[in-house]
Amino acid sequence: MRILGIESSCDETAAAVVEDGTKILSSSVASQLDVHQKYGGVVPELASREHVRAIVLIVREALETANTRLEDLDAIAVTHGPGLVGSLLVGLTYAKALCFAKGIPLIGVHHLEGHIRAALIGIDLQYPALALVASGGHTHLFECLSEGEYRLEGRTRDDAAGEAYDKVSKLLGLGYPGGPVIDALAAKGNPRAVKFTSPKLKGNLSDFSFSGLKTAVLRWTEARRLRGDFDPATDPETIDMLASFQYTVIEELLNRAARAAQNIGAKALVISGGVASNRGLREAVKARQWPMPVYFPEPRWSTDNGVMIAVAGYSRWKLGHFSKLDLKAQANLPLAR
Repeated sequence: MRILGIESSCDETAAAVVEDGTKILSSSVASQLDVHQKYGGVVPELASREHVRAIVLIVREALETANTRLEDLDAIAVTHGPGLVGSLLVGLTYAKALCFAKGIPLIGVHHLEGHIRAALIGIDLQYPALALVASGGHTHLFECLSEGEYRLEGRTRDDAAGEAYDKVSKLLGLGYPGGPVIDALAAKGNPRAVKFTSPKLKGNLSDFSFSGLKTAVLRWTEARRLRGDFDPATDPETIDMLASFQYTVIEELLNRAARAAQNIGAKALVISGGVASNRGLREAVKARQWPMPVYFPEPRWSTDNGVMIAVAGYSRWKLGHFSKLDLKAQANLPLAR
């Protein structure tokens, strides 16, 4: 059972061939980091153009590496939302064309379900489970009721966790993406040097908010700069502040995940998305006592890739969830049904 997975929701063109949902035969990714780095974030129009340039070559590379012809595929899985609609259309249109030309079944995959399934390759998940998906565009908590069935438990009310990292990094001139840079610097600092307060949210206690933390970093930085020029990458006080910033983000993620897991009686916790590759987050999870198993994807499958889409596609295939060729790209596609 071989599935080709195609991912193009944001700024990476990716394709992979996976056999029986667990055996990864290939994974190819074309990164657009160099294109967007100078702007400090993803420029949607440029992202779409880069996908157009890369999609044919990346799919061909994935098939050749897997020693697989289009005729050998049992299905093609493709991200159809959420994401940048122009980027989504490139991967979705190409997947549809291949399916139409070769008579291959099409499976539309939700981007966040792809991230969740990436942490569960070869895992027999016990339900109900809680999934925390944290990335540059998303910070969500989902109750996993059964395979393919989700209920929204909480979400960010403003910035996503990864977005907060990127904005703080841009503020300090540390480059894009901000997550890896801040994670590396935070390891050298004192995480309790600066006291950042947690947001007081009314209503759903499983929701997140990171805009206040970002503003607190801005105010701290403005006050620091009044004292003279400094290099954020080497200034001890700034490194301590970044360690404190990361500590606060991680505490927010894990505290709210722990509360939600207890509320639903979760038998497992899944942590995925680009932020799941964060060293500090993984160490904080290990340091805590959890009453259930905690699953992370391998770091290479944490960021956007074709493997997660193929694996999620296999899950959909088992459930008989196929898509028609009029499947639409949806920028704000909900996961919970």
